[in-house]
Amino acid sequence: MSDVIRVVVADDQQVVREGLVALLGLMDGIDVVGAAANGAEAVELVAQGNVDVVLMDLKMPVLDGVEATARITADFPAVAVLVLTTYADDASIATALHAGARGYLTKDAGRAEIGAALRSTAAGQSTFDPEVSKRLIAGLAPDPAQDADGLTARETEVLRLIARGLNNPEIAAKLFISEATVKTHINNTFAKIGARHRAEAVRYAYRKGIASDS
Repeated sequence: MSDVIRVVVADDQQVVREGLVALLGLMDGIDVVGAAANGAEAVELVAQGNVDVVLMDLKMPVLDGVEATARITADFPAVAVLVLTTYADDASIATALHAGARGYLTKDAGRAEIGAALRSTAAGQSTFDPEVSKRLIAGLAPDPAQDADGLTARETEVLRLIARGLNNPEIAAKLFISEATVKTHINNTFAKIGARHRAEAVRYAYRKGIASDS
């Protein structure tokens, strides 16, 4: 990925869509390469290439944001989806994350928060609105019937820190290991738990109760 983050904006409300395009156009390092009025258009724009992140609304005609997210993450795994929606209920959050969204913001988010989330998401990090984070913590209780998929103690600790929002350099500093070692642990962990990116790893950590450990 280049230093410039190439973004597609998907929102069925024209005023909102045009406002987001104008807002992102003022941000350094962000290039809006397309705007979609529904999920089908978003998928088509991604298929044309040169897209890093889709800023995705959920409730749209023709093809909704959840199904569009699922298609994009399945067919174009290098493209990240960051949800930006009015809805912060448990069902909306769960379906979006299950579809493969790497981040979730509500439309109460400000310019700085959206810009930071786009950069974080493009870098492979997970970004959640504070209210969404609280719902994730409250709603994803550990399932005692499931094991930890053979994770070592160190891999479990790295996963716990990922769930707390730490990036690779911060994890390395916290555990007094190199960033290369952190990457190795992350790769091994993701392979064991079947995670494709950090958002899936975070969901796994909460489901297993790893994120709630002190």
